[in-house]
Amino acid sequence: MSSQTSNPYEILVDIQNEISNENQCKFRDSMVKSIYTQAEAIAEKVVTKSHTKKYDWDHKLDDILTSKFTGYPIMFFLLGLVFWITVTGANVPSSMLADFLFGIESKLTTLFMSVNTPQWLHGILILGMYRTLGWVISVMLPPMAIFFPLFTLLEDLGYLPRVAFNLDKLFKKAGAHGKQSLTMSMGFGCNAAGIIACRIIDSPRERLIAMLTNNFVPCNGRFPTLIAISTVFVGGAVASHYSTIIASFFVCTLVLLGIFMTLIISWGLSKTLLKGVPSSFTLELPPYRKPQFLKILYHSLIDRTIFVLGRAIVVAAPAGLITWILANVFIEDLSILSHMAAFLQPLAHLIGMDGFILMAFILGLPANEIVLPILIMSYMSEGAMLELDSLQAMGDLFIANGWTWLTALNVMIFSLLHFPCATTLWTIKKECGSSKWTLFAAIMPTLIAFITCFFITQLVHIIR
Repeated sequence: MSSQTSNPYEILVDIQNEISNENQCKFRDSMVKSIYTQAEAIAEKVVTKSHTKKYDWDHKLDDILTSKFTGYPIMFFLLGLVFWITVTGANVPSSMLADFLFGIESKLTTLFMSVNTPQWLHGILILGMYRTLGWVISVMLPPMAIFFPLFTLLEDLGYLPRVAFNLDKLFKKAGAHGKQSLTMSMGFGCNAAGIIACRIIDSPRERLIAMLTNNFVPCNGRFPTLIAISTVFVGGAVASHYSTIIASFFVCTLVLLGIFMTLIISWGLSKTLLKGVPSSFTLELPPYRKPQFLKILYHSLIDRTIFVLGRAIVVAAPAGLITWILANVFIEDLSILSHMAAFLQPLAHLIGMDGFILMAFILGLPANEIVLPILIMSYMSEGAMLELDSLQAMGDLFIANGWTWLTALNVMIFSLLHFPCATTLWTIKKECGSSKWTLFAAIMPTLIAFITCFFITQLVHIIR
C-alpha cells in the first residue's frame, strides 16, 4: 500500500467535516431512500405475489397524514375531536358519581354521629379525606375513561408514528432528537412514563433534553384541571350550544402551547447547557392496523385509567387529611393554611393568582390530580370541602373567592408549565442519576411558569 494512501476512517471523517449539517441530513435521507429503493427492486425480482393490491391505501393515507400542508391541521383536528368527546362525555357521569359519592358521605356522617365520634375525627376522616377522594374520583375517572381509550385507539391504528414523523423536523431544528416526539406523546398519559420512554434515545445529551422538557405536555393528572376550568370559564363565556366546542378548542390551544414550549426550551438547552449536534434516526412507518377494541379497552381502562386513579387515591387521602388539619388549626384567629396563603399572596398577586392557589400547587406536589380538591377545601368555610355536585358549582365557588377570566387563564397556564409531580421527579433522578439535573427539572419549568403568567398579567393590566 502506498504511503500516501490515507486510512478509510480518516477519509470519512474529512468528508463529514466538510459537509454541513443540512447536507448531512440530505445525504442521510438520500442514502436511506436508495437502500429502500434497492430493497424493493430486489424483492420484486425474487418474491412472487399471490395477488396484487388494486389500491395502496397506506401510501395514499400517508400522503395526506404526513403532508406538510395537511398533516398538521389533521393532527390539530383529531386532538380537538378527542378533547371534545372527552369534555362532552364526561359531564353526565361526573355529576352522577359526585351525587353517589357525596350521598354515601351523608350516611357516613350519620353513622359517626350515632356513635358519638369526636368532631375532629369526623372532620379528618370525612370532611378531609373522604371528600377529597370523592372529588378526585368524580372529576378524574370519567375523563380518563374516555380519553385513554381514544388515545389508545389512535395508537393502535398506527397514527402516532405519523405524528412522530410530522414532528421530527421540528425537533431536529430545535437541536433535539426526532424520537423525542415519541417520548412527548407518552407524556400525555403520564410524564413519568414519558421519562422512562426516553431510554429509546441513544445520545445521553438528547435523552437529557427530552427528560427535562417532557413536563411541558400535560399529563392525565393535569387534564382534569385544564378541562374543568376551561369548561367553566371559557366554555361558560359563550352560548351553551358552543360551550364544549370552545372549551375543547382552548384545551387544544394549551396543548399546542406546551408543545411550543417543549421545542423552544429544547432549542435553548441545545444551544447553552447541552450543546451538541442532533443525531439522526430512521423512522419506518408501520402499516395501518385494524383496531382491536377489546385489547384497547383492557389496556386503556385497566393498565392506564385504574392504575392512575389508584395512584391518585393513595396520594389524595393523606393530602386531604393534611389540608384539613392546616385549615382547621388556628393561630391568632387565622388558620395555618390562611397564614401560609397570606405569606404567598404578594408573589401570587404578581402572576394574577392568590395565595391559596399557590398553596394548592405546592401541596399538590405528590400528584397533580389533587390540586383542585386542595384548592376547593382551602376556599370553603371552616376548612371542609363543599358538596359540589357540578362543575358550575365549582365555578361559582371560585368566582365568590375573587376569580376572573384572567385568574382562570393563569391557573391553567401555571398548571401546564409548572414543576413536575414527585413521581416524575423521582423518575428523572433514577434515569439520569443526577440530583443536580433533577433539581433543575423542578426549578426550570416553575420559573418559566412564573415568567409567563407574570407577563400575561402585567400585559392585561397595561391594556386595561
